[in-house]
Amino acid sequence: MSQTATLPRAPRRLNLENRRLITCEEFERLLESGIFAPDERLELLAGNIVRRETPMRSPHATAVVLISQALQPVVPENAHLRVQLPLTLTVVDEPYPDIAVVPGSPRDYKEHHPTTALLIVEIAEASLKTDREVKGSLYASVGIPEYWLVNLKAGVVEVYRDPAPHPRAPYGAAYQTVLRFGKDDTITPVARPEVSIPVAELLP
Repeated sequence: MSQTATLPRAPRRLNLENRRLITCEEFERLLESGIFAPDERLELLAGNIVRRETPMRSPHATAVVLISQALQPVVPENAHLRVQLPLTLTVVDEPYPDIAVVPGSPRDYKEHHPTTALLIVEIAEASLKTDREVKGSLYASVGIPEYWLVNLKAGVVEVYRDPAPHPRAPYGAAYQTVLRFGKDDTITPVARPEVSIPVAELLP
């Protein structure tokens, strides 16, 4: 009777004391080296290389275009919009948010990525839990004043404001104010209090 060898089941997470985290500088060198496949969508969170939502489904792609079009006319003076480009938020955190409104002009970042933003927007379907809990805590921890999570599953925009320390959050911080806006509502960005954006313009 033949026997088939089976591999031991690996634990989902290993809490290794001597784990070696990757820095943003090292992460960028790895990307430039061509070690990863060209179509891999990667980002750095807490020193760990993480796959972004892939493949990007049509609703997600449509939402990126719609939100960019809605935000572009209301971007504050001396700021600009970036789409799926990196932010270097800490030494070991370099996310690629779907949309970020950052201070300054594009040429201000010729030598380095932005280190903050006035507003970050993530569009989530499969990545909803990570975008809400992990990235939300990251953005709060570095003082991003406003974070929008476009929840494609529920057809709403979750708006997070007022970052503050929170000992149980992944990055030790969270947003104190959480609002949910449906397609019949409007959102007034913190950076442009005189502007109202229809949520219907943001959803695919």
